[in-house]
Amino acid sequence: MTVDSIRNRYQAAGHDHLFTFWSKLSDSERESLTRQLENLDVDRVNRIYKKAITSEKEAANPEPIEPLPVGACESVLNDPANENRWRSEGLKAIARGEVGVLLMAGGQGTRLGSSAPKGCYDIGLPSHKSLFQYQAERIARLQVVAGEECSKPPGSVVIPWYVMTSGPTRRETEAFFTKNKFFGLDSKNVVFFEQGMYILVLCKSYMVTNPILSGTLPCLTADGKIMLENPSRIAVAPDGNGGLYAATRAPLSESDSSTVLDDLTRRGILYVHAYCVDNCLVKVADPVFLGYCISKQADCAAKVVPKSSPSESVGVVARRGDKFSVVEYSEISKEQAELRNSKTGELAFNAANIANHFYTTSYLKSIESFEDELAFHIARKKIPTVDLETGEVVKPSKPNGMKLELFVFDVFPFTKRFAVLEVARNEEFSPLKNAPGTGADDPDTSRRDLLAQHRRFLEKAGAQVKDDAEIELSPRVSYAGEGLESVKGKTFTKSGYVENIEELDALL
Repeated sequence: MTVDSIRNRYQAAGHDHLFTFWSKLSDSERESLTRQLENLDVDRVNRIYKKAITSEKEAANPEPIEPLPVGACESVLNDPANENRWRSEGLKAIARGEVGVLLMAGGQGTRLGSSAPKGCYDIGLPSHKSLFQYQAERIARLQVVAGEECSKPPGSVVIPWYVMTSGPTRRETEAFFTKNKFFGLDSKNVVFFEQGMYILVLCKSYMVTNPILSGTLPCLTADGKIMLENPSRIAVAPDGNGGLYAATRAPLSESDSSTVLDDLTRRGILYVHAYCVDNCLVKVADPVFLGYCISKQADCAAKVVPKSSPSESVGVVARRGDKFSVVEYSEISKEQAELRNSKTGELAFNAANIANHFYTTSYLKSIESFEDELAFHIARKKIPTVDLETGEVVKPSKPNGMKLELFVFDVFPFTKRFAVLEVARNEEFSPLKNAPGTGADDPDTSRRDLLAQHRRFLEKAGAQVKDDAEIELSPRVSYAGEGLESVKGKTFTKSGYVENIEELDALL
């Protein structure tokens, strides 16, 4: 595409200002700017902006929000019989090869003081295993459990793992998996793909790599004009984890035109569990959650935990009008947040969203049909930009532009058969968000919560663990507390990490 044709396209779309400094740019700067503009669907940016503005205006008079209706949410907290039934159903689906796992792992550990992908992070366990390794070994263990309980030949059960990266993290993520020999999983069953690749695909020129656009959208002024970071570079920001859906339809790489949806279909995967990498307690491909969703014939579902307090700053799954939705804590009044169920005493708005979801493959395929109806969220920010008159970079003291984001839960209102499952927070949710030493949602709390869970596994199996003993169990020893019958009656007095069940005796 020639520079003139690109400029004509941007002029027609109302963004000719991006060429303001063209005459002053060097050849290399012109080439860089041209490539950015060529690989951006400017008409799509305009559509997203208009839809976001319209949605924001409508939100000024929102539909009333209501707690989840009776029967919409079930719980594993007080009904072990149901949990066992759902677990059996889920294990059967896994054993039949109908389950895949989709990991959202595009973020870097910047807030943790690391430039590496967050999944590479070591939270300080005795084993020093990364989040990626823990999750890989949970998959490996679950494949064994499903095979044994469903009488399948050893090694025949496979749970494919789809790892969504981003432009900045893909190469390092793949290298980390390769260096660690895929943590014991078969590399053929670990599929990497990239959030944001769809931006390039929409222009039918994805063979031209442009990392700054991968997983991002341009920053916009209040009137929808694309902002420049400097005279030869567009200002961009992450487009939110809702880019997941379009990413499943994009080529897996520049050399592989097949997609995640293609691979799911080829393998006969019917059900997909999706989650974020930063939760050290996540039950990957949780058979209980899968079995629950399958029994409900859900197209899409969310796993939730009870809110820790009425004022916890977390979105909740609720009803907005007649549709399921995630309602942000800022949208809930103090009176609503403190409202309680008259029968149970629980908070009425109690279903804290933890970005842990279920989809059928057919539902993932259907999202394209309504994707244009999804409204991006506007975040008004202070965005460094270039003054179009002087060419100087301006660092504003107050918000001067907007970043647009789409979230994975934005599809909930479009789901015909939706389900919600409540699980125990201490067993399934310990997010890693903050820098070490913060005191909440940081490496120390993640480490504490995981080791506390392993203590519960041992004690539930009939063992005693002395107060000062910290024992870490490899995920290959136990996925969710199973397989520990041999510890009954034993007392563990020492701290340590065990890779197999026999090593536990050294900690007596």
